Amino acid sequence: MIHGVLNVYKEKGFTSHDVVAKLRVITKQKKIGHTGTLDPDACGVLPVCLGKATKLCDMLTDKDKVYETVLLLGKQTDTQDISGEVLKEADTSKLSEETVKDVIMGFMGDYSQIPPMYSALKVNGKKLYELAREGKTVERKAREVKIYEIQILEMSLPRVKMRVRCSKGTYIRTLCHDIGECLGVGGCMEELLRTKVERFEAAGSKTLSEIEAAVTEGRMSELLVPVDEMFDQYQKVTILAAYEKLIYNGNPFPVQAVKGECGFQDGEWLRVYDMQNMFIGIYAFRKARKEFTLVKMFMERGN
Repeated sequence: MIHGVLNVYKEKGFTSHDVVAKLRVITKQKKIGHTGTLDPDACGVLPVCLGKATKLCDMLTDKDKVYETVLLLGKQTDTQDISGEVLKEADTSKLSEETVKDVIMGFMGDYSQIPPMYSALKVNGKKLYELAREGKTVERKAREVKIYEIQILEMSLPRVKMRVRCSKGTYIRTLCHDIGECLGVGGCMEELLRTKVERFEAAGSKTLSEIEAAVTEGRMSELLVPVDEMFDQYQKVTILAAYEKLIYNGNPFPVQAVKGECGFQDGEWLRVYDMQNMFIGIYAFRKARKEFTLVKMFMERGN
């Protein structure tokens, strides 16, 4: 089985689930998961986890992201992007670039955002987009997101090209919609490119056809980020053979189980390996008890 994370460039027309389905055929393995939905019309970085790395999916979904988007002012749609049904149009000729810039920059920082009806969020076990397709609208609670940075890359009204660095859970098309609302003319998202998720950037991403070629040529390992490398910001520790049974079962282990002498801070996360240099998982140091407790296990039975 293949284990690791692939930096996939999702092309327009594919859903995130389509990408996973195609990779299952390409790699001939079922254990694959993606790390966050990208709309079919959106392109860009989609980290995909294979094998043991599927345990990373939720961790990568929580990471900050960077997008490049084109906001189209003067047009409001039911999906908040250009693919939807037009609900309202307005004249934008009286808008000044300075006014548009001031409103856009006002969205930086904490931002209370109402998720769109056309989204994969669930209400009473049903996805919002399924309800929307049935012509139903349900009340959605606003969620706190954070816009760390907005750069205006190009402005040619009624279009504005922006780079947005934001927290998890941020809907860029809703941001475009809300900017349009604040300007009194409506707005929707015309284009979306995700350029970065955690360490994964568009420049290093590979299309499905490129990945398929690498598999055919036996170069798949060149594209994979190993599971433990995803945690290279944490200190590596090796556990003495006498204590390996504890870590294989995910049990806490004492400080004296660590090979060599290291200093640890309370709550610090560490990468734990056995004497054969096999990555076991992530543990946290508990100073009061002088022991390490499991955060996430990556070793699997039969290794």
